[in-house]
Amino acid sequence: MKRFTIVLVLALVAMAFTAPLFANGGTEDSDQLIVGIAMPTQSSQRWIQDGGYMKEELESRGYKVDLQYAEDDINAQVAQIENMIVKGADALVIAAIDGAALFNVLEIAAENDVKIISYDRLIINSPHVSYYATFDNFGVGVIQGGYIVDALKLASGAGPFNIELFAGSPDDTNAGYFFNGAMSQLGQYIDNGQLVVQSGQTSFDKVATLRWDSAVAQQRMDNILVAFYTDKDVDAVLSPYDGLSIAVLSALKSVGYGTAKDIPVVTGQDAEIAGMKSILAGEQSSTVFKDTRVLAKRASDMVDAVLQGVEPEINDTKTYDNGTGIIPSYLETPVAVDINNWEEILIDSGYYTKDQLGM
Repeated sequence: MKRFTIVLVLALVAMAFTAPLFANGGTEDSDQLIVGIAMPTQSSQRWIQDGGYMKEELESRGYKVDLQYAEDDINAQVAQIENMIVKGADALVIAAIDGAALFNVLEIAAENDVKIISYDRLIINSPHVSYYATFDNFGVGVIQGGYIVDALKLASGAGPFNIELFAGSPDDTNAGYFFNGAMSQLGQYIDNGQLVVQSGQTSFDKVATLRWDSAVAQQRMDNILVAFYTDKDVDAVLSPYDGLSIAVLSALKSVGYGTAKDIPVVTGQDAEIAGMKSILAGEQSSTVFKDTRVLAKRASDMVDAVLQGVEPEINDTKTYDNGTGIIPSYLETPVAVDINNWEEILIDSGYYTKDQLGM
């Protein structure tokens, strides 16, 4: 009996030293808090990186992480979030496919005291969004529009130039901010005739690209070229995202741009590998870099705070009204990247290696 007691005590001591401890002071089997991460799709490099960085960051802080991708299927994302709630998620970080489609499932989350962080894309029409982690989305558009202004020397009176406009998905709240930011730079030059939109398509509803679908963007560019540019050249294309930029460039190259005539100024966003290779090849002109490592850490800080019952650091309490009120936000800073500074911004920071970019 005495020998059995000694063995039992030693076993308990060993368990105490070997059981994994986590940031909340519990163990994996008992007190470990669960964070669900709902990402829109794996078809875009940036969402794969966002999800991966955030999962790594949260797991390093002791959370159990449930990371799901919905492949741009709204119903699938709703079902994934419901499943996360059923499995006991304490907090959810959501990059919504459709910011207006989550009202009912967030009601269920609130009933179960699940905290909600809106990630990069603002969830609208729900009072249950605690905080919003994103980049300065209007500022992204300002960078894109400003790049075209500078490249064409519009401020010095140059022109007229032909430009066509593309925007993101109408169900993504960010798309409107990107477009409005760009038009804050380009609008005056369209109004005074230095920039001419031969298609006449200048309003957001005319230039939006549902689900950010590159095939849709390429088909629209094909149609514009056939209808309006048989005897004119395109000088610039406002593109809000690298995936659309590559599609637009494909349409342009199919009718001789890059061989018989110069490729126009084409903007982009996210500094995806394909976009950066295009920039290095002298095709896409620029992109906007949004460091997903920084945003993943910011969202993780917010999760820590809300689960501890304290207010996270925020820097914007005016911009983002989701229809139920202003959502306290932290806006990270986007950075313009082109052939002149890509190495400093992307390589020196460790975001990419030269091998990844084919250098």
